[in-house]
Amino acid sequence: MRENKSSPCALHKKCGGCQLQNLPYPEQLLLKQRRAVALLGEFGHVEDIIGMDTPLHYRNKVHAAFALDSRRRIVSGIYQPGSHAVVPVDECMIEDETADGIIRDIRAMLPDFKIQVFDERNGSGWLRHVLVKRGFQTGQVMVVLVAASPIFQLQKPFLKKLLALHPEISTVILNINDRFTPVVLGSREKIIYGSGYIEDILCGKRFRISAKSFYQINPVQTQALYAKAVEFAALTGKETVLDAYCGIGTIGITAADRAKQIVGVERNRDAVKDAIANARLNGLKNCWFTAGDAGKYMEQMAADGIKPDVVFMDPPRAGSDERFISSLIKSAPRRVVYVSCSPETLRRDLDMLIKGGFRVRRIQPVDMFPFTNHIEAVVLLELAEKPRR
Repeated sequence: MRENKSSPCALHKKCGGCQLQNLPYPEQLLLKQRRAVALLGEFGHVEDIIGMDTPLHYRNKVHAAFALDSRRRIVSGIYQPGSHAVVPVDECMIEDETADGIIRDIRAMLPDFKIQVFDERNGSGWLRHVLVKRGFQTGQVMVVLVAASPIFQLQKPFLKKLLALHPEISTVILNINDRFTPVVLGSREKIIYGSGYIEDILCGKRFRISAKSFYQINPVQTQALYAKAVEFAALTGKETVLDAYCGIGTIGITAADRAKQIVGVERNRDAVKDAIANARLNGLKNCWFTAGDAGKYMEQMAADGIKPDVVFMDPPRAGSDERFISSLIKSAPRRVVYVSCSPETLRRDLDMLIKGGFRVRRIQPVDMFPFTNHIEAVVLLELAEKPRR
């Protein structure tokens, strides 16, 4: 592999976020393709990875931690790997430029409004983080101010100046996190401007995005990822589809026009509320979403005599679990479409599914996060035909 002699980012060695930044993008794709083949090639042919035409500024969600540097100056950026030291970031080649600009302006505004940043060493100060989400298709922008206290002095003049600088902002949320924790968002929040959510369009469907809801970070590549997942499902309009680990319902809703009914299951109750709202937003009457454990829900479906024809599964990076996979094997759907964000845990889960009677038919890697080590993949599994006697 040929490395660039100089990194395009001055923070490359401090940040650690873009592990492959010193490689030209075509060589990044080649490296990821080889890794996908090494990990998944034993299951079948690994198709060519789907890359981006322009792999820059693709992140629609930007998070900045706020702190004081050694000279007591306010800085904002990301945590250095393995520590809580903040690496100052003004702009980033993979982050949305609008979001970066909003964060810079908020940082510059703080002294004028006598807002102190939170000090983890003694618990003093107010502002801990700023989170910005932007709908790439709608242009709507959400700003989340994560603070140690719900008391926001000079709130009205602060918002007036921020909105004058950035009229593209659709909503502002005050999130309260008063605990000593590495978790960014607290459990309480207050809408201080706008509706408290934004909307974006993905695969022709409209989705409502709240501060805590999960929405794919790279919407350009998500279009490719979901299009491939729906293609693999080969729906005809007659199928009952289970959307496991459904989040806010993106995959199921994307496939809804091609299925008889979509049943989505997700542990996170807030995400389920968003999924129900998203189905309503798109006028879909064949989608149902419920909060619960996907494996347990499949067991109940079987007890009720309901068998899914197709299962979408999009588990977290840790992969699925034995209970869900055992329930999936017992349910024996005709097709399983596995959307994975970790080829290592995907390999483990495929081993179990194959032992349970499934066969891998297609493997499609997708580069969702250019300049990083991460690889996503969509895998089609079909129930193996039993030999005739």
